[in-house]
Amino acid sequence: MKIRAAVVRHPLPYGDLEKQAVQRFADYKYLEKHRCTIEEREEYEGHLSEGAIVYAGVDYEKILRAAEKEADIILWDGGNNDLPFYKPDLYIVLADARRPGHELLYYHGSTNVRMADVVIINKVKTSRKRDVNQVMKNIRKLNPKALVVKANMTKTADKPGLIKGKKVLILEDGPTLTHGGLDIGAGYLAAMKYKAKRIVDPRPYAVSTIKQTFRRFKHLEKVLPAMGYGKKQIAELEKTINRTPCDSVIVGTPVDLGRYLKINKPVVNITYDIHTIEKPSIMDIVRRYVKNKTRISP
Repeated sequence: MKIRAAVVRHPLPYGDLEKQAVQRFADYKYLEKHRCTIEEREEYEGHLSEGAIVYAGVDYEKILRAAEKEADIILWDGGNNDLPFYKPDLYIVLADARRPGHELLYYHGSTNVRMADVVIINKVKTSRKRDVNQVMKNIRKLNPKALVVKANMTKTADKPGLIKGKKVLILEDGPTLTHGGLDIGAGYLAAMKYKAKRIVDPRPYAVSTIKQTFRRFKHLEKVLPAMGYGKKQIAELEKTINRTPCDSVIVGTPVDLGRYLKINKPVVNITYDIHTIEKPSIMDIVRRYVKNKTRISP
């Protein structure tokens, strides 16, 4: 028997809220139908590429009832330190080893860890050992009963030949760099992995609101955040990219920006996935719960 799953994403209310009461995304064309921002596309496209149905919007009672009609399992995808609007049967939380202390510093992060059945510490191979240990210590302090599993995020370039020995512009996930607080992302790490010759500073070539973004978030130097809240800003992002002198553009966001921007240089898309590096795997945890309705104890 094939299990049907639907993803419910936390609200990203950037448009007409009355029209966004219940949004259903079955494939990429629905992103155009609902006039999604780049940030929304970054959140939805990964699920769509895996064949999942995605629900989002404003009225989460109606959203839940709609999702229940076509799915056996509902995955709440919170992201951004969100809390679930529905009471989970299995509560899995992702902690970032490159952000040690955030699980204590932020209310939502701390609350999620306290409520979790499983906490997965991601990016352990690209983080300092002391940071991984600090995250583990903090989790144990907040929730000693949670199962804690270490994981790594693998990154793959679809055209690595356009990175090695090249001058590259790196375009990263916007929220990760801005209110997420990181100064680099998957695109930068891929540039290092595939041995780029030089990373071009995008700041001298930024225009309008993109330039304002750099002024506001002064920690950003080597990468360009994929800002795109409306047609005007998307056009400004496109202009900034096309003004920047480079051999190729590394797109480290979870969305194929080539579908929405006319970029005048070769584009390399970076995909990434998470893999546990110790047992049990994520799939083991989910399969056991689905089969037996029992959680895996630490």
